[in-house]
Amino acid sequence: MELIKGGVTSAKGFKAACTAAGIKYKGRTDMALVVSDVPATCAGTFTSNVVKAACVKWDMDIVNSGRKMSAVVVNSGIANACTGREGYEACEKTAKAAAEALNVDKDGVAVASTGVIGMQLPVDKLENGVKAMAPLLSESIEAGTDASKAIMTTDTVNKETAVSFTIGDKKVTLGGMSKGSGMIHPNMCTMLGFLCTDANVSKNVLQEILSDVVKDTFNMITVDGDTSTNDTLLIMANGLAENEEIIGKGEAYDKLYEAVYSVCEYLAKRMAGDGEGATKLFEAAVVNAKSKNDAKLMARSVVGSNLSKAAIYGNDANFGRFLCAMGYSGAQFDEADVELYFKSANGTLKVFDHGVPLSFDEDEATKILSADAVTVYIDMNEGDAKATAWGCDLTYDYVKINADYRS
Repeated sequence: MELIKGGVTSAKGFKAACTAAGIKYKGRTDMALVVSDVPATCAGTFTSNVVKAACVKWDMDIVNSGRKMSAVVVNSGIANACTGREGYEACEKTAKAAAEALNVDKDGVAVASTGVIGMQLPVDKLENGVKAMAPLLSESIEAGTDASKAIMTTDTVNKETAVSFTIGDKKVTLGGMSKGSGMIHPNMCTMLGFLCTDANVSKNVLQEILSDVVKDTFNMITVDGDTSTNDTLLIMANGLAENEEIIGKGEAYDKLYEAVYSVCEYLAKRMAGDGEGATKLFEAAVVNAKSKNDAKLMARSVVGSNLSKAAIYGNDANFGRFLCAMGYSGAQFDEADVELYFKSANGTLKVFDHGVPLSFDEDEATKILSADAVTVYIDMNEGDAKATAWGCDLTYDYVKINADYRS
């Protein structure tokens, strides 16, 4: 597998465009359109929040029905959540406008929204935005990058990546983009994300791979403990690589799985590190745990703890906060078995060994913790299971951003 430059337009037969529709933001693009040249097999995972945005319900219907997907229309600024029947009609009207502009089936047009909850979308601006984007569609890398920027809200950087690999004698490509900076918490998967591949794969296999990959990527990140109403991850596979259809387990399945995992892990880590107000990526790696579930519980608890996140922000080697978070995670373990380290590009420092605190150089600890990416590495010494979770530090700016979000 090779990492290549690009995003949603990297795979054969995918185009993208964006426009400034004036939905909420001024002076920047706020709508994106991703289109497949041919109707694509699709799969998706969605928010576990009981309160689901209208666009989530619209897209779930497409994925669950087994219909092919031809396009995705995304807007930033307004989430179209808690908007009742009018909100759902906005989805339908947007999909209809795209279908007419692209000459595709309305029931195969997905829609996604991100932004303020509880506001109605200006449908006329969405319809005009779709009409403006259709003639601008391009397969260029730049078009995909511009689309990834148009879907940002409080994100400070766009998030995209792509990989290529071979199945038989056919080159297959998979690219993706995502947005997410706040309301980030596990349980599918707090984000908007869109993956595009030219692989020829059955719907059942595509859904199986996506659902499994999400468990160890997007479901292992947290910024603030809030699971959004709009979380959507969609993948389109248009088959234009012309590989033999992947219908079950085997070498081709494994290669596609690895590609989906690689793209999703990269995007997930980029989202965690770009948390609202964040200054660094905060990773918790739990190894040698009794079970995978225990490892996940502890890793997510450590990166989700406000006290842990504040310590990371302050470069404070207060390891007791991380042990405390492990202790209330729901996992059962003996603290006398635990070893805990701080790791970064600036070095490695062991601070806790089999139930006993170690003496360490505070200046060295501060140096390690002041890196752009910091890992709390925890060896449980009780089994062979492992898990990694990602988050970010908690800063003063997080409160500032969210106190002023609607203004």
